Amino acid sequence: MRKTFGNSYLVANATKMHGGAQKVVYKIDCINGFSCILYVWDLAANYFQEEIANEDLNARSYGSDLFEVNNRFLTEIGVQTPALYDLNKERSRYTFDYALVEYVNGHKAEDYFHHSDPRVQDQVFERVGHMLTGMHANERQIYGKPNQISNNRESCHLLQLENAKIQLSYASQHIEGIRANQSKMLEKLYELESQIDPRSRYGFIHGELGPDHILVTDSFEPYLIDIEGAEFFDIEHEHSFLEFRFGDFYRYLKHDNLDTNRILFYRFHHHISLTSGGLKLLHRGFPDQQFAQGLIDHHYRCTLQFIEG
Repeated sequence: MRKTFGNSYLVANATKMHGGAQKVVYKIDCINGFSCILYVWDLAANYFQEEIANEDLNARSYGSDLFEVNNRFLTEIGVQTPALYDLNKERSRYTFDYALVEYVNGHKAEDYFHHSDPRVQDQVFERVGHMLTGMHANERQIYGKPNQISNNRESCHLLQLENAKIQLSYASQHIEGIRANQSKMLEKLYELESQIDPRSRYGFIHGELGPDHILVTDSFEPYLIDIEGAEFFDIEHEHSFLEFRFGDFYRYLKHDNLDTNRILFYRFHHHISLTSGGLKLLHRGFPDQQFAQGLIDHHYRCTLQFIEG
C-alpha cells in the first residue's frame, strides 16, 4: 500500500470478502479513510485448480494477465470496471500474483431485484442494458481475448461442445439421473450443434455475467467485476446466461437479433456446465455448501427438461 499510494496509506483493516471461487478478495481500509480492493490469484485457493492444471476451458477465465488485458480493454471501450492501481506479477516475495484495484461503493445488481421503487429498478437495469449493448457491439472477425491476433481454426461454439462433454462425464459420475440419460444428453447436444450455421463476427462478452458480477453505485452507475473471462465470442453465449440469471429483469437486456439455434445450444451447455460446477464446489469444500447444492439441483432439473421436452 505504501509503495503504491504513499506513506500516509497505513492499513487499518483487511477484510476477506466471500463468494469468489477462483481468486481471493480482500477489502483494504486505511487509517486516512481510503479504501481499495486486493485481488489475489493463488492457485492453491482456486476451486478449479485441477481444470486449470489440465488446461480445460476454465483456464481461460483465470489469471492476473487476463484481468490486466480485459481491464485495459473495457476501459478503452468505455465500459466501467474498477480501476487497476497496481499489479504485481514478480512472485519474488510471494508465490502468487496480486493487484490493488478501485473499491466501488455500491450494491450488487441482484440487490435491486427486490427494490421497493420500480422507478429505481427501471433506472438501474436500463443502464445495465445500455452498458451491455455497447459492450457487445464491439466486434471483430476472430474470437478470443482482446490481445489475441491469430485466427482460430474452428467455430467458437465447438469449444463449448467439447466442454459440455467433459462436464457431462463428470456429472454422470455423481448423479444417477445423468448417468442413466447421458447418451440422450449427448444426442441432444449434437442435435442442437448441428443446427448452428457458420459465423465470422464476434462481440465482446463478459463470459459469466450474473447480477452478482455487476456493482451499482448510489448514483446507479453499473460496474463490471470478475472480468478475467471476458473475450470476443458469440453474444448468444452471454444472452442465454443472462436470461436465466436475471429472470424477469432480462427484459431490460434483451437483444432483438440473436440466433435462436445458438441460444438453445448455449443454454443447454450452461445447464450441464453449472451442474458439474456446483458438484465440484460441493466436493472441494466451497464455504457456501447450500449455494453449491442449490446450483446442482436447479441446473440438473433443467438438463432433464431439455431431453424430456
